[in-house]
Amino acid sequence: MLAKRIIPCLDVNNGRVVKGIKFKGLKDAGEPVIQAKFYDSEGADELVFLDITASLEKRKTVIELARNVAKEIFIPFTIGGGIRTVEDIREILRQGADKISINTIALLNPGIIDESARLFGSQCIVVAVDAKRTKRGFTIYSHGGRRDMQRDAIEWVKEAESRGAGEILLTSMDTDGVRTGFDLELTKLVSEAVSIPVIASGGGGEPVHFFDAIVEGRADAVLAASVFHYRYLTIQQIKQYLHKKQVPVRLQ
Repeated sequence: MLAKRIIPCLDVNNGRVVKGIKFKGLKDAGEPVIQAKFYDSEGADELVFLDITASLEKRKTVIELARNVAKEIFIPFTIGGGIRTVEDIREILRQGADKISINTIALLNPGIIDESARLFGSQCIVVAVDAKRTKRGFTIYSHGGRRDMQRDAIEWVKEAESRGAGEILLTSMDTDGVRTGFDLELTKLVSEAVSIPVIASGGGGEPVHFFDAIVEGRADAVLAASVFHYRYLTIQQIKQYLHKKQVPVRLQ
């Protein structure tokens, strides 16, 4: 079995790392490059940077962020937010990012998944999915969780995979930032619907939550933000817990 990954997520707004609850009430959590260096030294497997207002404000992702982070860390990292064209993807990868994450543009123009996977390889293309529970199941949102696309989350991840996505970054909007546990039902449904890796996001607060996302939710990786940014938990605490539970992880 492949090692399960623990991934800090750095939501970026106006050049600063921020974190909210259920996509609202953003609070400052530091400078992106400084945080990235810290997590690299702490044993993170990867990092994800999301410019969370880029699509809403019709801004491009800050290319400079990819360049500056690439100079300072040695682990793989993903950058997303505000990507609109294949050329945006090309430039972000050229500046040093290992992967790109697309959400809004993938929903508005699904063909960008096909084209970017063909040009750069599926391993570079992460499709981010922001999902919320409804009476009918799970629906997906675009523009940083602000626009209801009225599309079924499970059907969308299947389409994303068929178009060439190499990974799904799945965030439950219902559990985001509350630190009471991941949405295991949503995570399991998505993990079972696709054969590509699924990153569970939204709700991690205790080591057992990460264990549950992997074992019950069948996630390949688990992503969190506030528990790491505000030092409620360390990456090594989570990894040691998983290791004792016989979950394969990369230890320092």
